[in-house]
Amino acid sequence: MPRVLFVRWACVTAALGGVTAALCAPGAPAGRPSGDGRAVHSAGQAGHPAGGAVPGVPSPVSMLAAPTVGLLANAASAEGVAASTAQGARYVERSNVLRLPDGRWTYLPENATASVVVPADDPAALAQIGRSRAWLAAGTVPGATPARREAAARALLSMRALLRPNGALAAGWTDGWKYSWPRDSSFVAAAFAHTGHDAEAYRILRYSAATQRRDGSWEARTLLDGSGPPDARRWQLDADGWVPWAAWQWYQQAPRADRRARLLALYPMVRRAADHAADSLRADGLPPPSPDYWELATATPNIGTAAPLLAGLRASADLARQAGRPQDAARWDLAAGRLSAGIAARFAPLGYQRTIDGRHGHDSAVAFMAPPFNRAPAGLARALDASYRALLLPTGGLTPGTDPDAPWGGNAWTPSTSFFALAWAGTGRPAQAGRVVDWVLSKRNALGELPEKVDREGRASSVAPLAWTGSIVVLALAALDRHGLPTPPARG
Repeated sequence: MPRVLFVRWACVTAALGGVTAALCAPGAPAGRPSGDGRAVHSAGQAGHPAGGAVPGVPSPVSMLAAPTVGLLANAASAEGVAASTAQGARYVERSNVLRLPDGRWTYLPENATASVVVPADDPAALAQIGRSRAWLAAGTVPGATPARREAAARALLSMRALLRPNGALAAGWTDGWKYSWPRDSSFVAAAFAHTGHDAEAYRILRYSAATQRRDGSWEARTLLDGSGPPDARRWQLDADGWVPWAAWQWYQQAPRADRRARLLALYPMVRRAADHAADSLRADGLPPPSPDYWELATATPNIGTAAPLLAGLRASADLARQAGRPQDAARWDLAAGRLSAGIAARFAPLGYQRTIDGRHGHDSAVAFMAPPFNRAPAGLARALDASYRALLLPTGGLTPGTDPDAPWGGNAWTPSTSFFALAWAGTGRPAQAGRVVDWVLSKRNALGELPEKVDREGRASSVAPLAWTGSIVVLALAALDRHGLPTPPARG
């Protein structure tokens, strides 16, 4: 695989305002579907930075925005909290109102787009605090200890702050992250569904339906107004697994009175996604090479695409049964069976490493073969353990993978680390899951926000909050509380 150039996860580390922060150029691999809308995947990798920089030449640090460390928000807008503002500050409990060191509060008033500083106990700020607390109380906050529940509440409020009224979910509130990825959005929809926030979960799914391409695929990411992609970043096939999986998770938790009617509104999206996934499978049952959640192309099929597609096909088949579409269900069960057999034949003997050629090492996407995505196949426990040991860094967190061509350096990535908490919570290993999730929670920043990365010194770095990490942590805590979360049934 060619050496990585600029992508969301290939970052420059810099010191900004005394806070170590990893900054990512928002540009990414170039590439587009062909003009007829059919998938075109390339094994090659052509990177390009954003903002008019010269292709292949890293942007200077001065061109990259300082990452946020927190969020102020109202029902329609959000504003990032800079590291300088956050020094000595704390959120008023269970809110997005910030208490400053001098005792005053800063918050984003309703219908405003800029924050204000007010005296403590300002009536309008208190009203917003009340609405935040009422929203949390209307659902559930998972966690077996006060510390876990406090962290889950913070993550839920941050995900809510990143959710736009139209259902777009910003990955983070810093340039380069201020877009909606189908993958991140699907995890957040599932987290909202499992914590009783049905309206938010369904809003995300409706946005996914509105931004699906005609052939059933999705762009890698979209502008938050839903108008389309911000650049020529190559799309990723894994979205055709993640979105139906999220729809299935929502359906398991949705109020029964009207969930079938709302499923039928989503069903055209599910059908297009599942048919696209099924049609993509090769003679060996595997999907073609595609950029995975690393957003990097591979020359051979990768587990970061195959495992989500398996979850999505199984989820789609079960949703088809619920929608009264038995022929669709049978077709997708058959495709899932072919894909499952291909994964067993090509990935399982390698311990579910990143690619079937065995040249790209261990990958945290091995966790996608576990609940709540897929029923754990025989031998997965050993593969999880082996991958965890291979990815473990001295800080206690995980690198996403051991691919020698990927420039991960010494940073631990909180999404990849959290995958294992979720996988072990779903496979009957709560002690291991608890240790991992508590490590991730110990790396929250001073405002209690979950960061994208943890640097070599064990400090929170890069963007915070990161919606993807928050959603995985919330799902892992819910799985620990409930001894697992539902997983799409395997009938093929």
